[in-house]
Amino acid sequence: MEIVKTQEGSEVTLELIGELDTEAAPQLEAEIEKLSEGDSLVLELERLEYIASSGLRQFVAAHKKLGGKLVLRHVSNNLMGILKTTRLDKRITIEN
Repeated sequence: MEIVKTQEGSEVTLELIGELDTEAAPQLEAEIEKLSEGDSLVLELERLEYIASSGLRQFVAAHKKLGGKLVLRHVSNNLMGILKTTRLDKRITIEN
């Protein structure tokens, strides 16, 4: 997986490209660890092809760390189904 990072003030955008599987989740975790409590995070998911449960755990970790200041942008239909099944769509802001 490739992560492209951009930042405007306290808003950090991470574009996730490829597969967020068990091997790639620590890469996202490392980026999340760099954030401070005052930051907000946008995960750009338009080019995300696959997500494993370890990737979903990173979404939850970011949501908790940032006090809910997490946005998932351009969520695919498949990922939206997973988010609805896990009820994360009720906790995390989603923009398409």
